[in-house]
Amino acid sequence: MHRIPLLALSLAAAVFISPSRSTAQSPALAPTGLLGVSLEGTQGDSGDRGGVLTGAEVLLRDSLHLVRGRRVGLITNPTAMTRDRVHTIDLLNSHPEVRVQAMFAAEHGLRGGIGAGVQIENGMDPATGLPVRSIYGSTRKPTPEMLRDIDVLVFDMLDISARTYTYIWTMTLAMEAGAEAGIPFVILDRPNPVTGRVAGPLPTLDGLRTGPRITGHYPVPFRHGMTPGEIGRYVNSEYDVGARLTVVPMEGWRRSDWYDATGLPWINPSPNIRSLDAALNFGGLGTLEATALSLGRGTSEPFSVVGAPWLDVDALLSRLEGYTFDGVQLEPTSFTPSGDGWMQFRGRTVPGIQLRILDRDSYDPSYLALVLLTEIYRLHPRQLGMRGMKHILDDWTTDEIRRGLSPDQIVERWRQAGLGLEQAWPLSRVC
Repeated sequence: MHRIPLLALSLAAAVFISPSRSTAQSPALAPTGLLGVSLEGTQGDSGDRGGVLTGAEVLLRDSLHLVRGRRVGLITNPTAMTRDRVHTIDLLNSHPEVRVQAMFAAEHGLRGGIGAGVQIENGMDPATGLPVRSIYGSTRKPTPEMLRDIDVLVFDMLDISARTYTYIWTMTLAMEAGAEAGIPFVILDRPNPVTGRVAGPLPTLDGLRTGPRITGHYPVPFRHGMTPGEIGRYVNSEYDVGARLTVVPMEGWRRSDWYDATGLPWINPSPNIRSLDAALNFGGLGTLEATALSLGRGTSEPFSVVGAPWLDVDALLSRLEGYTFDGVQLEPTSFTPSGDGWMQFRGRTVPGIQLRILDRDSYDPSYLALVLLTEIYRLHPRQLGMRGMKHILDDWTTDEIRRGLSPDQIVERWRQAGLGLEQAWPLSRVC
């Protein structure tokens, strides 16, 4: 299988980068990043492969001046752990020269466990006694009042490399608030858990503005392939945010590393992302959440199933036999969503398809999502619902799916659209 080059990405055009469906063989395990940049580089090479040293640890070792004697506003969640399972809250709060003034809670809460889309309230953290200010409640962006006693904002969260996952946009909104208040912003960098590979549709800024900023503040591919620090530098540079930004790099992470090669503990970044496989699936199948399909939120295997009460599973599996999906097995199933937070078809038995990842290096969830979208639309055009897809894809793609263009033709059109574009967004500019 050869791979379509990851071509120049124009911020004014919607481009999809995906492996081709050809049977020709080539080194698919030598991944590339934005614009074909090799993913084999290491960020802050520590000189060994004993594991990743997080940005928080590097901060205390090398860059304490960024927070020494300043009142720190810490934006974090349970994923901010070191190899030794020490949380950044504890690293900073226990340091004699660091004063954590307040903590800011994003979606799912400071300590995690709150369902998707549930508003977070202001409060106090019982473990530290520190105030917790919600930036996933009545506001998604820190207000001037929230920042009146803050001298520096510090961000430390694990992102899962998916555009509609809210944490990086919580970060960029806080960067904007910091810029407006004249407060420095520090990103403590962490690995991209699903490697630095890039895939999926790149919407226009106008397309993004049709949806909420918290699920797509700036144009990046759906699977963006960057770390929080790289996203922060890209946004600050390309969109003139004006943040006084410092990225404290991690050490020892290679762009080809999956999270389980980092030595860092896996902490569920949200209630429905319970494994590395779920994070990988979300980076492609998350595009389908703008439709009337369930992806298994509220089940024991979220983002490993796709279904709807009206879905003809047998007919769909028959149509899927005409495609080749490397690295994943599809089989019929049923599931019943339940629990708190946003989900489709709560309490109903839902027929669907189970996804079992066999080889994550060759598996392309973005292509699978495009095929599912196309074939389910052909079977159930009225039930599927694609009116919210402009925020995720673009008008051209959804129009061509409706007209009957095949997924491979769509991918080729995206590929051709990118061939002549100027290299406006090289990875070297954001690293």
